[in-house]
Amino acid sequence: MKMNPVYKREITVSSRSFRLALILVLFNCILALVVLLNMYSVVEQVKMTAEIQYSSFINIYAFVAVVEFVMLMFIMPALTAASVSGERERQTLDLLLTTTLKPWEIIWGKLMASFGTMFLMVMSSFPLIFVSFVYGGVTAYDIFILLLCYLSVALLCGSMGICFSSIFKRSTIATVVSYGVLVMIAAGTYAVNMFALSIARLNVVNTYASSVSGIADQANSGPFLYLLLLNPVATFYVMINSQAGDNQVLKSLNSWFGPHPQNGIMKHWVVLSIFIQLLLAAIFLFTAVRAISPTKRKRMNK
Repeated sequence: MKMNPVYKREITVSSRSFRLALILVLFNCILALVVLLNMYSVVEQVKMTAEIQYSSFINIYAFVAVVEFVMLMFIMPALTAASVSGERERQTLDLLLTTTLKPWEIIWGKLMASFGTMFLMVMSSFPLIFVSFVYGGVTAYDIFILLLCYLSVALLCGSMGICFSSIFKRSTIATVVSYGVLVMIAAGTYAVNMFALSIARLNVVNTYASSVSGIADQANSGPFLYLLLLNPVATFYVMINSQAGDNQVLKSLNSWFGPHPQNGIMKHWVVLSIFIQLLLAAIFLFTAVRAISPTKRKRMNK
C-alpha cells in the first residue's frame, strides 16, 4: 500500500523534532503526578483509619481518565489548527496543490499525522491508567470504551482544527476560532439546556405554585437534552459514571437537567453520541477539502 506522502513527511519531521518528545514528557509527567498524589492520599487515609477503601482506586482511574480527556481535547486543536494555514504562510500550499496529490489526500495526511501524535500520547499513558488493574474494578471492556471516547474526541477536535486552518489564512485566527467553536459545543449545549430548564421550572411554578408543592423538580429541559449528543464532555461524563458504578444514563443526565423519559437514545447514549461526533468530524473534513480545492478557490476569487 502506498503511504500518503503528506503523512510520511509530517510524521518524519515531527519524530525528529524536540517538540514531540517534550509534549510526551510533559503529558505523562502531569498524569504521573496526578496518579502519585492520589495514591499518596489513599495510603495516608489507610494509615489514619486502618481501612482500605477499594473504591478509592476506581476514583484514581476516573480522575486520571478525566485529566487525560481534558488534555487531549485542548491539545488536538493546537496540533491541527496550523497544519494548512502554516503551509499558506510558508507559501507551500500552492506547490502541494500542483502535485498529483488530491485535496482530500493533503487533508487526510495532515489529520493522520496529528492523530498519530495523539495516539502515541494515549498509548504511552496507558501504563498509568493500568494501575487500577492491580486492585480490580476496571475491565478490559472499560478500557476499550475509554479508548473509543479518546479517539472520537481526538478526531472531532482535530478535524475542527484542520477545517478552520483550511478556511483562514492565519494560524492564529484558525486556532482562536477552533477553540471558540469547541467551547461553544462543550459549554453552549450545556448552557442551552440550563436555560431551557430554568424556563420550564419558571412556567411550572407560575402554573402550579398554589396547588402543588415541589412540582418544579419534575421540570426538564425537554428535547434540548439531545443537543448534548454533540457534546464530547457530556458523553465522557456519562461513560465514566457508568464505569464507576452508575449504569443508568438517566441518573447522570437527570442530575443536571431534570427527569427525562427512558427511550432508545438514553439506552445507547454513548454509542450514538460517538457516532454523531464522528459524523460531525466528517463534515469538518469535507469542508476543509472544499476550502483548499483549486476549483473552489477559483470560484471564490471570481
